[in-house]
Amino acid sequence: MIGVRVIQKVSSTPGFARVAPHVIPALDRAVHRLTRGKVLLSAQLLPGVILTSTGARTGQSRRTPLACMPEEGGKSWILIGSNFGRTGHPAWTANLLAHPEATISWKGRDIPVTARLLEGKERAAVWKAALAFWPPYAAYQARVEREIRLFRIVRR
Repeated sequence: MIGVRVIQKVSSTPGFARVAPHVIPALDRAVHRLTRGKVLLSAQLLPGVILTSTGARTGQSRRTPLACMPEEGGKSWILIGSNFGRTGHPAWTANLLAHPEATISWKGRDIPVTARLLEGKERAAVWKAALAFWPPYAAYQARVEREIRLFRIVRR
């Protein structure tokens, strides 16, 4: 589909990485709230969840709209800490490392989940699947020295 390829190309650019983190999550949160959890704007292109996690330093509840890669028909999901190819790890990844029990809003339903950071061969296999799922992740990884964190979240 031509539209998806154009969006993938645009989302791979450094300019997108500077603007998107400020615009896309705010729009996602607003639309999600207005539709009572039934619509996530960015999910019109990629599947998405609203992750509610506990802040690693503050202990406060944090809501973060994220693209996800569903697995096994909604029994688990992959979350990719790309941060749009920006230098640092996104804060939500530190939250999950410190407090792996969280909740996601998936298709209007709140689901308690547990997160696990993927490593080694398991991470490599999921990374390959993630690149097939959304090729811009390769451009994000190429721009940063850190290894992009991948989490598998499963229903509790």
